[in-house]
This record gives sequence, C-alpha cells and structure tokens, in this order.
Amino acid sequence: MAIIDIYKEVRKRSEEICQPLKTEDYVVQPVVDVSPPKWHLGHTTWFFETFVLKPHTDGYVEFDPDYNYVFNSYYETIGARVIRTNRGNLSRPSVEDVYGYRKYVDQAMEIILSQKLSKALHEIVLLGLNHEEQHQELLCTDIKYILGHNPLFPAYKADSHKINISNDSFLNEFVSIDAGIYEVGYNDNGFCFDNELGRHKVYLQPFRIARQLVTNEEYLEFMNDGGYSNHQFWHADGWDWVKQHQIVSPLYWHNINGAWHNYILEGLKPVDMGAKLCHICFYEAAAYAAWKGMRLATEFEWEVAARHLYWGKRWEWTESAYLPYPGFKKAAGAIGEYNGKFMVNQMVLRGASEVTPPGHSRPTYRNFFHPQLRWQYTGIRLAQ
Repeated sequence: MAIIDIYKEVRKRSEEICQPLKTEDYVVQPVVDVSPPKWHLGHTTWFFETFVLKPHTDGYVEFDPDYNYVFNSYYETIGARVIRTNRGNLSRPSVEDVYGYRKYVDQAMEIILSQKLSKALHEIVLLGLNHEEQHQELLCTDIKYILGHNPLFPAYKADSHKINISNDSFLNEFVSIDAGIYEVGYNDNGFCFDNELGRHKVYLQPFRIARQLVTNEEYLEFMNDGGYSNHQFWHADGWDWVKQHQIVSPLYWHNINGAWHNYILEGLKPVDMGAKLCHICFYEAAAYAAWKGMRLATEFEWEVAARHLYWGKRWEWTESAYLPYPGFKKAAGAIGEYNGKFMVNQMVLRGASEVTPPGHSRPTYRNFFHPQLRWQYTGIRLAQ
C-alpha cells in the first residue's frame, strides 16, 4: 500500500474512535495519566506539522502558532508547552477547531506524500504513523477511563466489540523452554521503534511459561484469599500503594450487593469470570504470581517463548525494568526524545491488547509503564 493511503487510513481511524463521543467527552481529564481525546487528536496532528511539514515544505504556514505550546507533549527541544496536568483545562481550542486543524494538516501532508520522499523523510512519516497508532490505543484507554469514572457509567457505544472474551475451552498449559543462548531484538526489514534495536544474545535458564493469560475467576480466588490484605505477597512499594489508595480489586471493579461488576465499553456489567483479567498494575501482577508460588516472565523469556503463546488480548507485565539494549543511541534532535529518556523507573510489558491497532504489534515490541499504572489493557501471564 502506498504511504499516502496508509496515512489516510491511520488518520481516519483516530477520528472513528472518537465518533461515539459527545462534545463534552473530548475535554475531560480525570487524572494526570489520562489526556482528553481532543488533545490526542491535536497532538498527533502537531507531530506531522512539526516534524514533516514545517522543516520539509517551503513556505508552509502553521494553522495556529499557539498550537505548538498547546499540543507539544514532552519534547524539550521544541520548546515550552502546557503541562500535562493542565490538558483538561483547555476549553479552547474547541473540538471544531481541532478537527479543522487535522483537515488543514492532512491536506498539506497529502501533497507532500504524493511526491517521492527521501529515505530520511519516509522514516519520519512512518514514525509519525506509528506514533498516531500508539495514541489510538491511548484514545481507547483514556475514553474508557473518562466514561468509567462518570457516576452514570455511560456506555461508549452499545454495540462495541466486547472487551470481555470468554476463556478458551482448553486448559491452560505451561510451555517448557530449555536453557540456552537466544537472540532477542528486532531483526526484520519493516518498521520498529528504536528501543527494539540492538539485537543481541541472552542466556536463559530453563523455565516454564503459561500459554494462556490469567482469567477474572482465577484472580478472584486471590482476592477472596485475602490477597490485598497480606503483605507477604507484595513488593514494599506495592504494599505502600495498596495501603495508601485502599486498593481491594482491579480497576473498574465494583462490589454491588455482594456481586462483582466491572465497567466495560458497554457500561457496568457483571464480571465475566471466564474473561482475561484486565486493568491491573505491575504490583498486582507480581503479588498474584507470588500468591501462586510463581513469578512473571522476563521480557526476554517472553520474546523467546512468544511463538508458543496465545497473546494479543492484554499487555503483559514482565519482571524486566525498561532499559536500553546494547549499543542503543538516541537519535539527534527532538526525535531522540521519543524513547530513550524514559528508560528509568518503568517496567516492560510485552504483547498487545484488544485495542491495539491492527498490524501494530510484534513479538519484539517493548511497551513500558510505571509499576502503579493500570488504566491500560494489562493482564498477567505466569512463569516459573
């Protein structure tokens, strides 16, 4: 498919995700980690304007010079920006203005994409497209958080694809992987992020890893056995997090008249016990694994075993800290801020989720979040 057609397809999907929203939904920011949908639409557009149009189009006129301040996310090289906690205070620009911005930039991008691109510019455009796909997943998770914390628990749309998928009919099995030296990291001709590069060898001890993810029913056993009240299963930071925030269940779970319900995209529903567990943080994942007398896999174990696993329903916490691969180098300029500066105090997740855009996942993909965060579609796979 031509790059211009891929561009149109990706840009269209972002707007389709927002189609069920009311205007008021576009502006809400319940917590710092959740950005308003309007901001996502503007930021992904700003990326193409900033890194493609302005440096590569003669005489390009910005849609609005103030948008660099409004829609810059974390690029220190680019200049000052609205701090993350204040994104929800932006009643202006309006939703209508943001869609006008997208249309303006799209028209300019389609002109430049109809021409032959240099290799360097082609790579920047691909990065921008994958960047927007990342934000499409964030759009889905942020919209769910916004609606799931509305006291009325409104449905995103009544006929949306169910997130709670019944467990597979066969029993969960464990795959045995022999000890040995394995190669990990991206090694293909397509797109990947810079944090996947630097293919290298790792030595792994023999291990076993579950083919399937943990279900709601299995996690409820942990809850009913006092999992959230027994410090022995928790990291010290995790136990502090449980006590400070009085955590007793996964995100979106509500005990109503003695029965567990959870918010899904169709609204507040009884928990589907056969569905894959979702919206838990690293601390919870590690505690559950300890309760089972097991552990989480490292990111390298996960990658080596991936072809044997049923993955793609949930992002899976690993035991691995987010660190650079051997030989990792930041790109020059603002693009170099994309991944490298976040390689501290975060844990790696592998796999994908049901709201990951089609074609955006691969076995070498390294997602990463702080260990207390759980608004993403995160789950647990056991190892030993």
